[in-house]
Order: sequence, then structure tokens, then C-alpha cells
Amino acid sequence: MKTQEEKKTKKEKSSRLQHFPIMFYTVVMGLGGLALAYERLNLIFDISGAVFEILRGAASLAYALICVFYSAKLIKHPQACKAELFHPVQVNFFAAFSIGTLLIATLWRDFASVYDALFCVGVAFQTFITLHAMSFWIRSDVEPQHASPAWFLPIVGNLFVPLAAPATSEFAWYYFSVGIFFWPVILAILLYRLIFCALMPPKFIPTLFITVAPPAMAFLGYTKLTGGFDAAAKIMLYVTLFFVLFIIYMFKSFLGIKFSLSWWAFTFPTAAASVAFLRAFELCGIKFFLFAGAAGFAALCVLVGTACFYTVKAIFSGEIFTAQK
Repeated sequence: MKTQEEKKTKKEKSSRLQHFPIMFYTVVMGLGGLALAYERLNLIFDISGAVFEILRGAASLAYALICVFYSAKLIKHPQACKAELFHPVQVNFFAAFSIGTLLIATLWRDFASVYDALFCVGVAFQTFITLHAMSFWIRSDVEPQHASPAWFLPIVGNLFVPLAAPATSEFAWYYFSVGIFFWPVILAILLYRLIFCALMPPKFIPTLFITVAPPAMAFLGYTKLTGGFDAAAKIMLYVTLFFVLFIIYMFKSFLGIKFSLSWWAFTFPTAAASVAFLRAFELCGIKFFLFAGAAGFAALCVLVGTACFYTVKAIFSGEIFTAQK
């Protein structure tokens, strides 16, 4: 009997590992975004450096654990990983790995060796996943209903590279250019899908929050690359504000949705908007942006706390580790 129970336990663990989703890296994006947003807020109000250390430690621990488990999945179940890489929806979430890696690199930029290693890995994988996702969309039989805000991840993940890159990096312009060019293209495809096709499955509705991230990251990247607050920067900033207001106006659409890892889509875009507004306050001194940034950070804390609670609960119950459709 004991042998049978041991075999059953081993089989369950193997099944969980086989269905360990690439979407788990959105947890890193959420926790890393919280740390970055707090860092920006702390620069303005000088709250506490210790809190930042705790937040970046939590994000880094989550990143390390997820890397360990997904590496184990890659070794023991390579076909399952390949299936995700060529899945019309899941393929987009591989960009969460590169963005998460660049986030952690940014959080540890005061440690040159750690930063350099993570930055190189993040940029290399971001380059790969951008090319792979676009070629996959073109060569595969992708239906309009497969389009979702998650499509933004492989393309506009490029917009995060300038934020993570050294200030003097000329190649940051390459990634910024790719992101700023294809962001409107993906947005047009997404609007067509949302308006003229069937409603998205409930578990993917939280990904609508991702529409906030591209203009916010574009604003942050542009102001870092140019050092100015010109008309182009203002357009990106106010487009960010529009999408934030749009998401708030549609808040009823997000109520009553059953938990899934897609809930983490609430977090990183909120962090990006919060940082963008706080940065805008630093550049122009308009207190509205300070209020918006602080309010965004408060909302971010609630969203991350809620997502963490339900994620831990789902991990112990095993409901996360199921085959993705």
C-alpha cells in the first residue's frame, strides 16, 4: 500500500511539473513592478530604503523559484514546454520571462555583475521571443479570436529594454523603435478582435489591463532616452491616462472573475502607470500626476496582495497545474 501511495504522490508531482505554466512569470512582473513603483515613490517622499530591499528580495526569490521549477519542466517534460512555445495564446507569455528578467536586473543595478548577467539574458531572450512570436503569427493558422492583450507582451516587451539598459546604450533605441512601431499595429488588431469577434473567455479578461502598459513604458523609455518632456512624451503620457480611465470605467467587467494566473495582469500595468505618473510629476511638477501616481501605487498594493493570496491558495490546491487550452 505504501508503495502505491508513493507512486501516486510521485505521479501527482510529475503532473504538476508538466503543467507548470509559463504564465507564472507574470508573478515576477507584478512583484518586480511593485518594487520599481515603490522605489520611484521613495525617491520623492524618502519613506524607507528597507522596504525596497524587502520588495526586491521578494521579487528576486519568486523569480529564482519559478526559474528552478520551469527549468525542471524543461528537462523532464520538454515536449510540454515546446507545446507552450507553439501555442497561439501561451507563446505570448514567454515574453513575461524576458520582462521579468529585465525587471530583476533593474532592481539589482547597484550590483554590476548581477545586473550585467541578468540584463544580457533578458535582452537576448526578448530579441528571440519577438522574432519567434511574429513569425509564429504569420506562419501559423491563427484565428482572430486567438488575439488578446497578451499579444502586447512579445512586442512591447521591447519598450522595457530602454528602462533596464544603461543610460548610454545606443542599442536601447533599437528596442524602443521596435516597440513603438508595432504597439499601434497590435492595438489595431486587438480592437478589431474585441469589437467584431466573440467576447474573450472570462479568464483572459484581466489581460485588458495590459493595454495600459505600452504607452506608460513608451513614455518612461522616451523620457529616459531623450531626457526631455516634449510633445511626444506628453502624447504617450496622456494616452496612458486615457487607458487608465478606460479601465476604471469598465471596472464592472472585472468583477466576479474566477481566479487564474491572469489576475497578475492587473499588477504590472498598474505599476507601469504609477511609475509613469510619478516620473511625469518629477519632470513637470504638476501635482495631479503625483496624486495619480500615489493612488496607482495604493491600488497596486491591494492588487498584488490579493493576487498573492489567491495564487498561494491555488498552488496548494493544485488548481493552477492543469492543462492549458
